[in-house]
Amino acid sequence: MEYIQPRPSSIVAGLYTVRDLGVDVAILHGPSGCSFKHARLLEEDGLRVLTTSLADNEFIFGGHDILVKVLKFAEKEFKPRRIAVVGTCVAMIIGEDMQAAIDDSGISTPAIAVNIHAGFRENIDGVIAALEPAADAGWIDEDELERQKVLLRAANQVERARGAAYKPYVQPHRGDLKHVVAKRLLELAKEGKKGVAILNAKKETAYMFADVLTAFREACPDADVQYIANLEARGLPKVREDAKNILLGLEKAGIAEGKNLKLIGALDEYGANGEKLGAALKEIKPDFAIISGVPHAIAPEYLEGIEVFSVTNGPRQYQPLKEFGHDHVVVEIDLHPKTLGVREIVPSEFGDVIRSLKDES
Repeated sequence: MEYIQPRPSSIVAGLYTVRDLGVDVAILHGPSGCSFKHARLLEEDGLRVLTTSLADNEFIFGGHDILVKVLKFAEKEFKPRRIAVVGTCVAMIIGEDMQAAIDDSGISTPAIAVNIHAGFRENIDGVIAALEPAADAGWIDEDELERQKVLLRAANQVERARGAAYKPYVQPHRGDLKHVVAKRLLELAKEGKKGVAILNAKKETAYMFADVLTAFREACPDADVQYIANLEARGLPKVREDAKNILLGLEKAGIAEGKNLKLIGALDEYGANGEKLGAALKEIKPDFAIISGVPHAIAPEYLEGIEVFSVTNGPRQYQPLKEFGHDHVVVEIDLHPKTLGVREIVPSEFGDVIRSLKDES
């Protein structure tokens, strides 16, 4: 056993990935309660999630006919552009051939089978299980498939080195007091200290993490700060669209590429972005840095001599960030539900605290 704390599910990772691929309807082939919370959350993001609701009888005799029935219902009821059938522990244990059910259903909607279960230690297996049949179906090309695999390995490595998986159990923590951290941040800006504000966020979470940058810009429009964001136009369809939306939001806040914003990396490159961001920090030589999203992607050697303000959404990320030298760590609780189904930057707690203090001397 490598971990004695709950870890992300590979089934859920598969669901999020098919959403990013432009799937309209995902069918979980398993019990009705499997991945219930995330399935409901993803419906807020426009993905219809159905279930074959397998029960004890199907655990013995199989659920082929039920899956065929649900596939036909999905096509008739929702007229989707793409369908994904996502496996569960039950489907994999009984050896269900989900592709055969797709073939036997006679549906005309492009559909893939994601053969996955929750028995993997790393949730990236669920992502790969969705990407490989997508590549076989021509939804993405082989170059993008290989690119995604490289990025997934990089993200995994960062989590093991400095993230919530850096030891078997990490004590959760709600973070430093936001008003105390915000006061110190504004103090440095008003003293004329040189700063860097970095957005290095994972996919749709950037809709809230970007708010930290816009709030700081609103509070300190004349501060000596270079803004950096991982919003380059690469990745799966939804990822590229999210980057475009967030860039527009930053521009409205006065943070614009070619003016005071530099783009480094894409929204799916958060785990592989550390060295590039580190090189930028070495070049700029700031007195302080705000890192919003996945701060632990940047190795400690790049942060020496810099007062670091980190914003994360993981209570279990607090301890490792502190251990690796981050001076201030704030945690945005329940960020994921607040960034599903949105198409523009949404307020963060830390951002709102910064705004509330902007007029204080």
